[in-house]
Parts: sequence; structure tokens; C-alpha cells
Amino acid sequence: MKNHLLILVFAVLKMTSCSAQKSALSNFVPQGYSIYETHFADLNNDQQDDCILIIKESNKNNIVVNRFNTTVDRNRRGVIILFKKNNGYQLVTKNDSCFSSENEDGGIYHPPQLSIETEKGDLIIGFDHGRYGFWSYRFRFQNSNFSLIQYAASSNYGPIINKETTIDFLTKTKLVSENISEDPGGNDDIFKDTQTTITIDKLLRLSQIKNFEDLELKY
Repeated sequence: MKNHLLILVFAVLKMTSCSAQKSALSNFVPQGYSIYETHFADLNNDQQDDCILIIKESNKNNIVVNRFNTTVDRNRRGVIILFKKNNGYQLVTKNDSCFSSENEDGGIYHPPQLSIETEKGDLIIGFDHGRYGFWSYRFRFQNSNFSLIQYAASSNYGPIINKETTIDFLTKTKLVSENISEDPGGNDDIFKDTQTTITIDKLLRLSQIKNFEDLELKY
């Protein structure tokens, strides 16, 4: 009986804690937006789980009927990054509408799918376009901001990799690996690597990117 009571008390405390945390996070969401996704990871190497909120606008004017006669939500999405501080959170940076809706028209294919990952304290914002490849942006917290330190992309044709591109903004180098195989798609594909030096004055901040879909990195 005592064990059952302890389990019940623990469950209630856990539910209360989760509810309080969710309420605390919602305080950072601007009016007219809701939380779309929540991610936790240590982004400033202090051994505490920080929070990445993907938010979505809730403007009724952006609820439209698409070309398939289906009602879809075309409201844009954004990102908020919070650092864990003692028993609460501190706002580090935000960008309210830098991501398109998950219901954008993908033409003959589905629209690129947004993904959020972390690795060794870096934030990786990725876009998966299925058989056409993917691209990603790696951000790192330095000088009190989340700055773009690397861009990576793969241009595919189904399972065939046509070209891979990596731009390292810290080393100021660009590497392009191009598939030059006469019959691409096998295990013996041949890639030609071309590395060049880029010129960059300062790193781009996450908060400065208006639209990821319009972001051009021409180096």
C-alpha cells in the first residue's frame, strides 16, 4: 500500500513539474504564436539542458485552401533559444518567422522537411528534400550570439549523389565534391574534390536570417 502511495505521489509531482515547465516556456512565446516543437540540449557547455523552441504563428488569414482543395495552415515558424539558469530560463536569441510552413506547396514533391539536431553543443538546422537531397546550417554560441559556422548540402537524384558542398566559415574554406562517374549510382562512384578559400568579414547570426528559403550563400 505504501509503495502504491509513493508511486502515486511521484507521478503527481512529475506531472506538476512538467506542467510548470511548460508554463514557464510559454512565457517566452510571443503573442499570436504557439509552441510547435520543443528540444532540450546543452548549448553552452554548462552541463544543463537548454531549450530550443520551434514556434508557429496562429494567424487565421494564413489558413488557406491549396491546389488539392485541402485546407492547410500556411503560417510560418520561428525559433527561440533559452539557456537554463538556476530554476528557470533566460532568453538568448529568437527569430519569429525564419522558417516556412510545413504545409508549403512542394511542387511535384513534398516541401523540404525541417529538422532540429544538436551535436557537441552546436545547433544544426536541417532541411530534408527526400530524393533531391538535403542542406543544413550549423550554429554555435560564441560572442553572446548563435553564429553560422558551417553550411552543408547534398544535391541528389534519387539514391545518386550528384554533388556535396561544405562551407566552413571558421576556416574560410569551401569544399565541393562532384560525382564524375560515367555510370553514377554504384559502389565505385568517383568524386572530384575542389577546395577554395572564401572571403567573409563576420559570421552571420541566427537572428539576422529573415527567410531560410531565401538565404543565398554564394562563395
